[in-house]
Amino acid sequence: MSDVTTFWARLARSPIAWLVGGLVALTALNLTIDPSFLKIVVKDGHLYGVPIDILNQGSRTMLLALGMTLVIATGGVDLSVGSVVAIAGAVCALLLQAGASLATTIAAAVGVGVLAGSVNGLLVARLSIQPIVATLILMVAGRGIAQLASGGQVIIIAHPAFEYFANGYVLGLPVAPLLVVGLFAATSIFVRRTAAGLFVEAVGDNETASRFAGLAAARVKTLAYVFCGGCAGLTGVLTAANVRAADANRAGENAELDAIFAVVVGGTALTGGRFSIVGSYLGALLMQTLATTMYYRGVAPAVAPVPKALLIILVSLLQSEKLRAWVAGAWRRKEPVT
Repeated sequence: MSDVTTFWARLARSPIAWLVGGLVALTALNLTIDPSFLKIVVKDGHLYGVPIDILNQGSRTMLLALGMTLVIATGGVDLSVGSVVAIAGAVCALLLQAGASLATTIAAAVGVGVLAGSVNGLLVARLSIQPIVATLILMVAGRGIAQLASGGQVIIIAHPAFEYFANGYVLGLPVAPLLVVGLFAATSIFVRRTAAGLFVEAVGDNETASRFAGLAAARVKTLAYVFCGGCAGLTGVLTAANVRAADANRAGENAELDAIFAVVVGGTALTGGRFSIVGSYLGALLMQTLATTMYYRGVAPAVAPVPKALLIILVSLLQSEKLRAWVAGAWRRKEPVT
């Protein structure tokens, strides 16, 4: 097999390549319909345009997908992140109304997420409760806690410094995407330049074997849930800052599903093991690009989940080793024998 053939064979097996291909195809479709889709303008020193909107609005899903990646890599899942987003937003609103400082407010919101992740990690790693069941408990109870904290009301937030996190700009670029990219880069460097990533993959591949090899498997899983909870808490900050309010009913609604979808289409298997931080980012970007496309094309919100589900199925099929092997075998059988 030649080097060129080997290169293309490896490229075809890469989830990143399929994600990039999907983004290119979706962008090309939008450009065909509207040539100004990628147009970016500068106004008052700030960048505006559909690509900026995609990055800005998708930053929250990207942040949730970052934490979800490590949880799924350990063989688990966290269904409670949407409720944690709502709790963190309520905490921000209450503290700001009480006159707390911005640093205290953000630290408290992230701390609530870390506490929620610790509870999930305790239930999953220490008490051996199935991840779906353990996190479903907080998913249901957490929404009630958020509603109880906010009194069932939408709390308006009027705090310019707080709103800056989701609506501010740095050197003409929106703050939220820059913050998320920085967290992705820092996490990727940490898990790939230290043994932490290998620990996570080992626990996800075979928890029993990793434990016999001397790894503290329960601690690794717990820390993954703690990190995921911290990401959810920070997402709650960005969500509340973006809408300038804390809405316990709608904040983080179905956010856990979008995060899981982004991680899966990014190439991380739900069974655990190898994971891709970059793939999760691109997966979230692809999901947000599709959502923005449907919004600009006037697709009804009730119908919007259908194209999203079709996209997930398509990308998953393209990444399937068995399907590609079957297609390759069928193609070879059709080739004439010389």
